[in-house]
Amino acid sequence: MVEAKFQHWLKALMFATANPHRYSFSDHPLRRNGPQSAFPFLDTYIFLDYPITKFEHLPSPRMFATHFAHSLLPTSLSSPSSTCKFVYVCRDPKDALISKWHFMSKLRSKELPPLSFNEAYELFCNGVSEYGPFWDHVLGYWKASQESPEKILFLKYEDMKKEPSVELKKLAAFMGMPFSAEEEKGGVVAEIMKLCSFENLSNIEVNNEGGGAQKFTAQVAVQNRDFFRKGKVGDWKNYLTEEMREWIDSTTRKLTFSYGFREGSIL
Repeated sequence: MVEAKFQHWLKALMFATANPHRYSFSDHPLRRNGPQSAFPFLDTYIFLDYPITKFEHLPSPRMFATHFAHSLLPTSLSSPSSTCKFVYVCRDPKDALISKWHFMSKLRSKELPPLSFNEAYELFCNGVSEYGPFWDHVLGYWKASQESPEKILFLKYEDMKKEPSVELKKLAAFMGMPFSAEEEKGGVVAEIMKLCSFENLSNIEVNNEGGGAQKFTAQVAVQNRDFFRKGKVGDWKNYLTEEMREWIDSTTRKLTFSYGFREGSIL
């Protein structure tokens, strides 16, 4: 299974859902290692010293994370005959912009001047990104999910925040691991939501000062704490001018309509 965008919460949810009885919630691997280590980030395996085709050592079900656009995935993963499933989570583009700016500012070389928010906004609106334009990325997976709903589950970050238990059950069913009535009655769903909540994950020692790091390339390693900021919906209101908001919203409406989708069905 492969997912993209805002992946660390989703990583934690998927790992916990796939292993509801293998680990105790009081001593869960997510408490020791954080969601970054739940399963491999496929993109970095291209750059690191790992053979990208040799994952037989990983236990089943094999789960990977990626930021690649759907159009860039190999046919061995995306073709109708593939048994691979995808879970994609998107976010309001305004909040996605703010989150990305903060995150990339932490990774930016100290030899370069800081990237101002206005510069980040212009780059975002012009589609300049290491994984391509935001709207093309989202709409590519949305279109594929409509064509093959059995292979691609398309989730919204805002829905996950609003009704986490509903979205978690949807995720589990899609993964082929639905919660039984006994598990729900026994509090498994509630325990997974508690374990994987932003508040819990962000306060675990490994994700705080002095915690671990995730290696992206031989030269770039990201501190675990840098994957957590606010996790809130609507933080864009603290940054965007009315003109900026209107441009992003109107672009979103225009592009989603061009794909033939009704307003509100995606973003």
